[in-house]
Amino acid sequence: MLPSPHRHWEEFAPRMATGGLFFDFDGVLAPITPDPPAARPVTGVVAALAALSRQVRTVAVVSGRPLGFLLPIFAELPSVDLHGAYGMEHRLAGATAVVHPAAEQWIPVLRAVVALARRELPTDLTIEDKRLTVALHYRRHPHLAAMIGDWAVAAGERFGLRVHTARMAVEFFPPVERDKGTVLRDETEKLDGAWFFGDDLADLTAFRALRSRSSADPGFRDVCVAIFNPETGTAVSQSADFTLASPESLRDFLVEVTQTPS
Repeated sequence: MLPSPHRHWEEFAPRMATGGLFFDFDGVLAPITPDPPAARPVTGVVAALAALSRQVRTVAVVSGRPLGFLLPIFAELPSVDLHGAYGMEHRLAGATAVVHPAAEQWIPVLRAVVALARRELPTDLTIEDKRLTVALHYRRHPHLAAMIGDWAVAAGERFGLRVHTARMAVEFFPPVERDKGTVLRDETEKLDGAWFFGDDLADLTAFRALRSRSSADPGFRDVCVAIFNPETGTAVSQSADFTLASPESLRDFLVEVTQTPS
């Protein structure tokens, strides 16, 4: 019997012309780094996405990163859709970038949160200003997790923002109904099957969207893949069809399937 990843791919192969593959960025296409702006895809995975985009109808990156970060990294892949800021902005293949208007209105509020965090939190805390969201990373200072979490909850209530927990971080969002799940819901409406590759708690919304899609349409084929991490990976792996060990393992899997005749 074929190993689970390859069995799922063999079943998906007949749907490639009407299917989609969707990828988170951090922890999936790129390893986690203590310096978020320095994160880059593992060697060879961009070429694998390029090969996939010639075989599969839709290939997309769905990330919490802003488009300003994603666009230079995937500049050579104009046929790959990019959904930044958890879907609050996107650039679809062959189109110009679009920002969700309801989210854009909250940019001044998010700037106020950044300013407050710089005044009140430790000076060496990594504050990632992603324009439409703001992340407070405590990977270098895990002992500060409870303090930063409490501060974020209070600041979120003060400014009217949503606050989510991520891998060694907390993140502020505008109160807009947009996340990875809504991206998958919208982008799979005209597809017959889709995969999502994720590693963190925010990716569970994408998993649920695919499960909901297949429940409503028995002809739709969904595959949820976890990239393991030792911090929040158990919950993600338990919700996935199978788990890959690392971004490098994902790269190896993609290289293998894109070189295998369908």
